[in-house]
Amino acid sequence: MLKDLYFGKISPWERRKVHSEEQRAISRTIEVEEKYFAEKMSPDDRERFQKLPALYAKLHEPDEIELFSYSLTLGMLLMTDVLEVAETIGVWPERSETD
Repeated sequence: MLKDLYFGKISPWERRKVHSEEQRAISRTIEVEEKYFAEKMSPDDRERFQKLPALYAKLHEPDEIELFSYSLTLGMLLMTDVLEVAETIGVWPERSETD
């Protein structure tokens, strides 16, 4: 995994999204509803309405970044603990002073 990350085969900013059939159905319903309302609106209202998703994304972006950072930190702390335990039970070779 570290080699893939180093050589750019894995991007920390990308994550594979797996949607259930229920989520896809909800997404299709949202698209139908948005189209319905957009067709009922004046051109000015439609333009404003179509900007809403970008505003919602911008609103939630800091939370997404914080979640990524927090999750990565927890993962690294967990790995540190795992390596310490592995070292104490002899599964992982101890490091020498020169390492």
